[in-house]
Amino acid sequence: MFSRLIKPSTRRFWAAGKEQGLTLSERVHAYAYARWPYHYIGMVHGKYKLLAVLLGPVVWLLNRRHPFRPGPEAATGDPNQRKASFADTYHGKAMPVAEAAKLVRVNRAVRVEMPEQVVPYTRARDIVLQADTKIILLDCPCRAGRPNPCTPTDVCIIVGDELGDFLLEHQPGRCRIIDADQAVAVIEAENKRGHVAHAFFKDVMLGRFYAICNCCSCCCGAMKAHRHGVAMLCSSGYLAEADPEACIACGLCVKRCQFQAVTMTDAGPRIDESKCMGCGVCVTGCPEQAMTLRLAPEKGAPLEVDLL
Repeated sequence: MFSRLIKPSTRRFWAAGKEQGLTLSERVHAYAYARWPYHYIGMVHGKYKLLAVLLGPVVWLLNRRHPFRPGPEAATGDPNQRKASFADTYHGKAMPVAEAAKLVRVNRAVRVEMPEQVVPYTRARDIVLQADTKIILLDCPCRAGRPNPCTPTDVCIIVGDELGDFLLEHQPGRCRIIDADQAVAVIEAENKRGHVAHAFFKDVMLGRFYAICNCCSCCCGAMKAHRHGVAMLCSSGYLAEADPEACIACGLCVKRCQFQAVTMTDAGPRIDESKCMGCGVCVTGCPEQAMTLRLAPEKGAPLEVDLL
């Protein structure tokens, strides 16, 4: 009788987690993350303060298991770590708009683990897609947690049947099925607004890629965490490069850069390579085509969808 009270999508999601090898606590974590994403992420933005206090012991235990701040025993991406850092379990890969668009157009079965050069973390590196993988457009939990969010808010693209079905059944008012063309239109529109496409991976989300989030530094919890030392985001594998001869010093690249990596000097745009994530937002927004992306092996390898 009890099993009949559990929604079919929950049973499928739970079974997929068990098949993936998730522990009981990890499956509970996955359920909480997918069932209450607006509370889960909203607490990062200071909402639900009473809930944050009540869940304090849970957060303490999570930090004990997967430290938010990397340290000697939990260095992010270190294969010899004794504990996986929080960023190892939950992270995003910056992607130029063209590659992000390709990722939602993959209409064939894919099962591949990204090498560490592409996604430099110890956990959650798989890309698993079916021939007709479901695509869901979800109201962004990060933007929903802000008092004056960037708009539109329905910009999170969830990819995958198990999580997609779960969200459709549990968040019917906040998500809907879209096709690949509609997903690409969202990615391109967000890019025009100066927002960054990230492919997100999470260990309890079946250890795989599960979403393309279109992120802005004012709303995105991952970008805020990254700025405060939780290395949740990795470079696209490219760096921005400026042509001072073509530049007209309009400053648009400075305004569009979500990582504050571009400053304007008398000699033209200056790129801080330590901050640049190679997202290409400055490139697509430059009216004079004075900005380009170049391969940067020292930043890691790109996620090249054509090679999957």
